[in-house]
Amino acid sequence: MSPRAVFLDRDGVLNRAVVHAGKPYPPSSVEDIEIPPDVAPALARLKAAGYRLVVVTNQPDVARGRQRRAIVEAINAVLAGRLPLDEFRVCYHDDGDRCGCRKPAPGLLLEPPAHDLERSVIVGDRWRDLEAGRRAGVRATVLIGHGYGEPLRTQPDFRAHSFGEAVDWILSLDLGAAS
Repeated sequence: MSPRAVFLDRDGVLNRAVVHAGKPYPPSSVEDIEIPPDVAPALARLKAAGYRLVVVTNQPDVARGRQRRAIVEAINAVLAGRLPLDEFRVCYHDDGDRCGCRKPAPGLLLEPPAHDLERSVIVGDRWRDLEAGRRAGVRATVLIGHGYGEPLRTQPDFRAHSFGEAVDWILSLDLGAAS
């Protein structure tokens, strides 16, 4: 049986997004990374419960020429060094590229190695994350609400005010034992 996973958006979930005019942006450098204090202990609880922790993140500023891929990878490396994450899956495309990996497309969640999507969850801070989870067939979607100034085109199964609250809800689900 394939393992179950919690798919995690990066910016706005694992680290604070930089918000300008109601719109979230990724940190521009490793010095700008701010991890909320509840993230590491909550991730440890998910790991202890047998979930694989897979980061699925859109990074279109690379395609737009506003960020270098090396900086995105350096930010991911810092997060991997500070948090108990299993894997990073990154889409560097913009909407115009029409790729299958840019959320809301489900491609990042469907990449090998495969996970038992019916026993998996996605946690995001924007509608694109939720929709990618729905299209991939995950059991549940969780929104960490930051009040961004954009419409929520896909409704979550659960709305959380913090990552710790999201993990409390995930752990309350009956998604089967670790495989």
